[in-house]
Amino acid sequence: MGEREDTEFARVTAVTLAIEGIRAADPLKAVRDYVGVSGDEVLLRDGTRIPLRGRVVVVGAGKATGGMAKAVEELFGDRIARGVVAVPEPLAEAYSRELRRIEVVPSTHPRTSEKSLEAGRRVLEAVRGLSEEDLVVALFSGGGSALLEYPVEGVSIEDIAETSILLMRAGADIFELNTVRKHLSKIKGGWLARHLQPAACLTLMISDVVGDRMDTIASGPTVPDPTTFEDALGVLSKYGLREKVPRSVIEYLEAGREGRAPETPKPGDPIFSRVFNRIVASNRISLEAMAEKARSMGYNVLVLTSMLEGEAREVGRVVASIAKEIRSSGRPVPPPAVVLLGGETTVTVRGSGVGGRNQELALSAAIAIRGWDRIAILSIGSDGRDGPTDVAGAVVDGFTYEKALSLGLKPEEFLERNDSYSFFKQVGGHVTTGYTGTNVNDFVIIVVEKEKAWD
Repeated sequence: MGEREDTEFARVTAVTLAIEGIRAADPLKAVRDYVGVSGDEVLLRDGTRIPLRGRVVVVGAGKATGGMAKAVEELFGDRIARGVVAVPEPLAEAYSRELRRIEVVPSTHPRTSEKSLEAGRRVLEAVRGLSEEDLVVALFSGGGSALLEYPVEGVSIEDIAETSILLMRAGADIFELNTVRKHLSKIKGGWLARHLQPAACLTLMISDVVGDRMDTIASGPTVPDPTTFEDALGVLSKYGLREKVPRSVIEYLEAGREGRAPETPKPGDPIFSRVFNRIVASNRISLEAMAEKARSMGYNVLVLTSMLEGEAREVGRVVASIAKEIRSSGRPVPPPAVVLLGGETTVTVRGSGVGGRNQELALSAAIAIRGWDRIAILSIGSDGRDGPTDVAGAVVDGFTYEKALSLGLKPEEFLERNDSYSFFKQVGGHVTTGYTGTNVNDFVIIVVEKEKAWD
């Protein structure tokens, strides 16, 4: 009985730490901690001072921008002349009740839609006709690429949606996906910075990008774009999609490569001379918060990486091997141990099942730690949504495999057809948080207990 109780204790610890990581990425707190207003100046935590003489216009998009907008309303008050932010539909009503000067537009994620297009129209309208005295406060976080869009001529919103889904299903990473999306948009890849000229711009970002590349967060609407039309075509070729994406997409990208369509604004462009891009929350910050919490609970802690990438099922096996090494030898950190990883894996969809990268990682790990006690492994998305499902991710242990067999289920078959959601629906292990209102990538947590951890 002790082995199972130790293992259950590990599962509870993993969930507790995940909640702490989400709490550390709270957008309201992140903006409050980074930005201040004093008289006719905006003061940033890094010492930057931005003059505040004219109107303030607020725009943005992302899963965390509702909370960010609340903080901005507190800071700027009646200086805000107008504002509009796009958030996922399930969050829109609540934020609409809380915000007074900034309008909330409900939009869709992960699939771009007509609602994303409407959000794009509204944002471009908001930044039109500004002066040098005005300041745009732009708020972007994970999900912004899907929630906010305004396509180039000849490419429809459905063309962009179809292209994005094909890339995601093929296993393209976020940098590759956004390289393509930036070159089909009038708002991404630095274009918003051109539209808001001649005003100054302060962009606050909550990073959902491995390595915190600003040009990739929400596809970098106010950030110089180092990628090219040639790069975008290269991504489609890499995944064998040039003959599968809508013809309008290929025609526009080829026109751009040949100089018949304008490139995205590049580093060194003078439009960025009064654009201040800053990251206020990230995966790394959340990992440190989880580490501090784990230490306070008596665990030996190792923060392994905030740049986790790779195929989810392969990463699951690697994570499992780390857990087993700790359990058997006490390396690289002795039990009671917590190892923390953050980042974003990918799934190459081969089957017809339902799932997400975190559930697939957890299922793969469950197969690899079969029969090992005192180990729990959790993988969740900090936004509360793992792929097109209603859960954040899953937690597994060495008894998960055994329970599946007792129900007449073969875990390997679920993994093979990318059906991790159905697996955990039957076996148990789903972690459900609802939309968290933030997004700083994924958390993977390994907990290895000492014997009789529950004493």
